[in-house]
Amino acid sequence: MKYIQPGLAVFAAVALALSAPAKALDDESAEAVAEATAAGQNAREDMLETFGTDQLENGHFLWQGGSGEVTRIVVSLTDQTVYAYAGDQLVGVAPTSTAREGYITPAGIFSVLEKNRMYHSKKYDNAPMPYAQRIDEYGIAMHGGPIPGYPASHGCIRLPTQFAAKLFQSTDIGTKVYISGSAPDLGPQLAQ
Repeated sequence: MKYIQPGLAVFAAVALALSAPAKALDDESAEAVAEATAAGQNAREDMLETFGTDQLENGHFLWQGGSGEVTRIVVSLTDQTVYAYAGDQLVGVAPTSTAREGYITPAGIFSVLEKNRMYHSKKYDNAPMPYAQRIDEYGIAMHGGPIPGYPASHGCIRLPTQFAAKLFQSTDIGTKVYISGSAPDLGPQLAQ
């Protein structure tokens, strides 16, 4: 009996660890922001090398056929662009729309915590968020939505819906998301 109790305690601890939901990485430290910034700078060069261009038409995206699992996502707030990687190989790139003035898309290193094929916002009038992948405890997610060509969200990382669908199919819970830079200055007219 004296050996059963410690054994049960170890079993319970292992069972809880295995069934625990994904924990937010939420690293917004100076080191994480610097690492994400470097990833964002390298991503633009990778786009030119992989796809032969460093420009995208608004709403259009590039995706390499046959690309499998996405292991890392890089979001450039400055360029309003998202880059998807399988290992060290860039496999997809798309424009994004992140937080508008008065809201924040945080910079740093995060991870996919939850995936929901069709989510509706609890904060913003039940707004549809197709192919949502939540990356923090406060509700910031990557999801399909309108891409007006400038930051316009409440903090989420909006993607062209077809790109969001491909990304959704190619990621797992725990996939790292590097968010670099800061939103471009839009001037007073566009910010309103």
